Amino acid sequence: MATSLAHDAGGEVHLDAEELSALSMQFRGAVLSPDDPSYDAVRGVQNLAIDRHPGLIIRCSGEADVIDGVNLARERGYALAVRSGGHHVGGHGSVDGGLVLDLRNMNGVWVDPANRTVRVQGGATWGQVDRETQVFGLAVPGGVVSTTGVGGLTLGGGIGWLHRRWGLACDNLVSATIVLASGELVTASEDQNPDLFWAIRGGGGNFGVAVDLTFHAHPVGPDVALATVFHPIEAGAEIVPAWRDLALSVGDEVTTRALYWSMPPVDELPPPVQGRDVMIVAALWAGDRSEGQEVIDEFTRLGDPLFDMSGFIPTYRAFQAGFDALTENLYSYWKSLYLDELSDEAIAYVHDRALDRPDPAVLIHMPIMGGATARAAAEDTAFGDRNAPFMLSFDGGTRDPAAFGKVRDWVRESVEGARALQGARGAYLNFSADDSTDRRVIEQQYGGNLARLQAVKRMYDPGNLFRVNNNIEPA
Repeated sequence: MATSLAHDAGGEVHLDAEELSALSMQFRGAVLSPDDPSYDAVRGVQNLAIDRHPGLIIRCSGEADVIDGVNLARERGYALAVRSGGHHVGGHGSVDGGLVLDLRNMNGVWVDPANRTVRVQGGATWGQVDRETQVFGLAVPGGVVSTTGVGGLTLGGGIGWLHRRWGLACDNLVSATIVLASGELVTASEDQNPDLFWAIRGGGGNFGVAVDLTFHAHPVGPDVALATVFHPIEAGAEIVPAWRDLALSVGDEVTTRALYWSMPPVDELPPPVQGRDVMIVAALWAGDRSEGQEVIDEFTRLGDPLFDMSGFIPTYRAFQAGFDALTENLYSYWKSLYLDELSDEAIAYVHDRALDRPDPAVLIHMPIMGGATARAAAEDTAFGDRNAPFMLSFDGGTRDPAAFGKVRDWVRESVEGARALQGARGAYLNFSADDSTDRRVIEQQYGGNLARLQAVKRMYDPGNLFRVNNNIEPA
């Protein structure tokens, strides 16, 4: 299936056999052309709706490969995509005809438990980070699932299960090693290249390749208290207002979201929810264990559920991986926005859309924001919007490629309707399908930071080499 999310970045790769052989000798990692037997197994990304065919894939083994790859793209005018986890719904990890720098083999994770810091290579996933940090009872605020790439999620902000307690992933970034469009390797931190450090924390992949990132880590677990409560989808009209009121009343130790989804009809699931359309209340307690159960119990008392999986789970890592199935093996199209309030009108609108979802794999979710995310000053990072108390995301998905167009249209209609709600604004960069370069859409994603981001872009990437993304054009 040809993607409907095409990204025309120009700059196609054309190499003869001699040139390809020379490149294979230059790079330590594998250099794959479309004729390579492993090409098709490597070129895909998480979103099955993205079916791009790069002209060349370099499976980078270290910083030298990345530097040489960036130089190659710049000198020959190739369109350049950088793949970390390949998880972005817009398919930023691939480009038709161009060059892909695949970082997945650069996935090392080193934990310093004494100083509570973690150094991560740019191709690692959050599951790989959790595997190492949880041995020491630590965690870095990541995303919602474990399969997301660390680099992409962090550069786009990083909303997850710990953002109320310790902030976004980008808020916990201490420093990053970046390969610039010039091929130069630089450090971005509060002390070194602070303008670049500001921009990469929420400005996406517009400024270079993040080959190494160092984070603050925090004590989490090993066991964590969670609520995962399944209600009939029809009950959402009554459950969501009660969830909203409870979510606004609890402390920052709790991150919670309400979701509408359809459970698969598989025997591995508890019989009460097999094949059911459901409204789910999910919450994680990231505080003292002795207090967690009491707080989590409040989320289990909302209504009369079909099934309740709440309690303690052995590790935060297991909790994070528990939501991986929500995004796997799907033709996907997502759009999101922020809400100044989750009003009764907004709840009614979302509930009506949930009852009208065009495919069982379509997910609607409403994370509460606030907490540590909102306490950081807006100007501290380039993240688009810190002050909204809620986010609303329409995550269209289907396993049937023939149904993708209908799902995509439904998402577009849903988010446009939601923008008419009072207090609706912006968009979360990491939950935005890459199908528009319209100035209005770019402003939604970057908010009031766009002009400053354009100025930083002009300094570090004046030729816009890094443009296969939610692109910021140099000022």
